[in-house]
Amino acid sequence: MLKSLDNYPINGFYDEAIAHPQQPRPAAAQLLHQLEDTPFDSFQEMQQSAESAIAQLGISFTVYSDKGNIDRLWPFDVFPRTIAADEWQRITTGLKQRLKALNLFIEDVYNEQRIFKAGVMPLDVITSSKDYRPECHGMKLKHASWASICGSDLVRDGEGKIYVLEDNLRVPSGVSYMLENRAVMKQVMPEVFRDMNILPVDQYPLQLLSMLRSLCPQNCDDPEVVVLTPGIFNSAYYEHAYLAHEMGAELVEGSDLVVLEDNCVYMRNIDGLKQVDVIYRRIDDAFLDPEVFRADSTLGVPGLMRAWRAGNIAIANAPGCGVADDKVVYAYVPEMIRFYLNEEPLIDNVPTYLCDCEEDRQYVLQHLNELVVKPANESGGYGLLIGPRATPEELDTFYQLIEKDPRNYIAQPTLNLSTVPTVCQSTLEPRHVDLRPFILQGEKSYVTAGGLTRVALQKGSLVVNSSQGGGSKDTWIVVTEEKV
Repeated sequence: MLKSLDNYPINGFYDEAIAHPQQPRPAAAQLLHQLEDTPFDSFQEMQQSAESAIAQLGISFTVYSDKGNIDRLWPFDVFPRTIAADEWQRITTGLKQRLKALNLFIEDVYNEQRIFKAGVMPLDVITSSKDYRPECHGMKLKHASWASICGSDLVRDGEGKIYVLEDNLRVPSGVSYMLENRAVMKQVMPEVFRDMNILPVDQYPLQLLSMLRSLCPQNCDDPEVVVLTPGIFNSAYYEHAYLAHEMGAELVEGSDLVVLEDNCVYMRNIDGLKQVDVIYRRIDDAFLDPEVFRADSTLGVPGLMRAWRAGNIAIANAPGCGVADDKVVYAYVPEMIRFYLNEEPLIDNVPTYLCDCEEDRQYVLQHLNELVVKPANESGGYGLLIGPRATPEELDTFYQLIEKDPRNYIAQPTLNLSTVPTVCQSTLEPRHVDLRPFILQGEKSYVTAGGLTRVALQKGSLVVNSSQGGGSKDTWIVVTEEKV
């Protein structure tokens, strides 16, 4: 057992590494044994080495604030999170099930609308969503792949049960940081990697490229795939450039592409024009095509929607898929799984109250100080109310916001998020975490071996987003037996 954890406090939370004082969980046992003679000073040195590597590699993200856009080095903690491979296999199956149902739902929204006619969901949940795109009606996509890349956020409660907290289906980010976290950890703990059986993550770019190629509308042996970025000032630009490089795909901005009279998309290069078959877009719907959406957008490509509707280009993720990214729609995902797949959900939702429902709203308003309240379409940890830690003024503000626009808010119980040992100033201390694995769906489905563990670096905080002061850890899916 690691001596630095001799006085490690559990505090009533489910810890991912320590089950009871001096008793590691099976997935963490070998790690703690490998490190048992490591003094805390060595962890601090490893932390400094990791931060130096991150600075040398230029791994950064951008925080948007009133003071301007601030570039920051990626926050990282060297103590890894471990999950047993057999448990991860069950989670993988559940994530594939979930994304398959979500994609069937999106296609249904823009075509037959069977789920609404069957009374499983009210239609106005969709028509009132800001990401509902009537321009997508009548479209049926290859492999029914609307949300081809999904980042579903997972949390573990105080009993150790895994829940899906939310699904990110528009332009989910973070996978490059997952890959870079692993590269950094191999530098600072090479001997641990040598002696443990940790499932690799480095095949993700090839899996992503394979999935994108499978979306090509034409039968083509070598489809031209590009990554469409809004440019260097976007907070996730580092990731756009990283993934394009790793896939061997061109990184393009809207001005690099043109749609001609044949409704095909072409890329400008030194030799003239080259036809593009698949676009991995990292631009929100509203900016994709000024002919259809925001006329003032300079980030997108005029005519892109015409080319897409004509079947001459695949776009991942597809326009309109954000309708299933709505946190109100999230509440219905278990029913989607039952309706489209005739299966029971393998991973549960967090219990959710819909403020647009009179009974739910009254409960939420009466229990605001106990709940987490979220706006339906925000991301990055913005606009949250964490009731138990809110001031009376904050509670009153959210009371008014919910009363004014109930459709825009959901509420959930405040979960006792699981913890992982984290390098702090003088010792290893527990910090709360979530996990964002990445799921691909094209001709085949694929789930990363683990994902991006995000950690609330501030003591007691439940907010893990990097834009809100959170950081990250490498996630190790550990094979503890010869066969999974």
